[in-house]
Amino acid sequence: MRLPVAAADDFLLGLTENLPPLNYLDGGEPQGFSVELLRMMATAAGIGIELQVLPWLRAVQAAEASPNSVLFSLTRTPEREAQFQWVGPIAQRRILLYKLASRTDLSLAQLGDLGSARIGVVRDSAADRQLQASGLKPGLHLEHGLDDATNVRKLLAGRMEYVALLDWAASWNLRQLQLPYGTLQPVLEQDASRTYWYGLHPATDPTLVRRLQAALDAVRRDGRYERLRQRYFR
Repeated sequence: MRLPVAAADDFLLGLTENLPPLNYLDGGEPQGFSVELLRMMATAAGIGIELQVLPWLRAVQAAEASPNSVLFSLTRTPEREAQFQWVGPIAQRRILLYKLASRTDLSLAQLGDLGSARIGVVRDSAADRQLQASGLKPGLHLEHGLDDATNVRKLLAGRMEYVALLDWAASWNLRQLQLPYGTLQPVLEQDASRTYWYGLHPATDPTLVRRLQAALDAVRRDGRYERLRQRYFR
């Protein structure tokens, strides 16, 4: 199949954060499931792409300032709906609250039982916003971290009692630390109702958005999506 030739305007700046295994920096290069998937889609759609991995708030600010940008992996929420043109979904999103399995003194049936305990969460993430909407306060109930890896290390060091993590991100981060999965114990499901998407700047040419969505649909149909998923989500 002959691929379309990328024109000068057929270019996207991809902006993302360290959220392995979806997207992360490894050896100075963007890596991860969503990174590989986007590259695959861009190639099929004849779209050039440059990728940057930044702290989440900087990635959001850069995306807002950059027409023809794509921000990912982005939880699609009602508050964000009008802020982007959407391509996806990329992957399921299931957020759990975990504790150290060794902390047999802790139990949490609902957020109202938190008491003086603290939850580690990535600052300004969708999980953070949801926890704050539930009435939890930064500095009092919530311990903000730059990324999941930071929060897991804080939990291991006893700086908080719980951490909010994607189920597969919990497994990934423990593998990086060479710790068994049983080190963490899920105690409460925070949210399993949403999915991750690519969010394109509202000024992006809608034809680019349609081409990317068509490329993603094709990757799903021909089996490449599932083969890629199995490499990362184990």
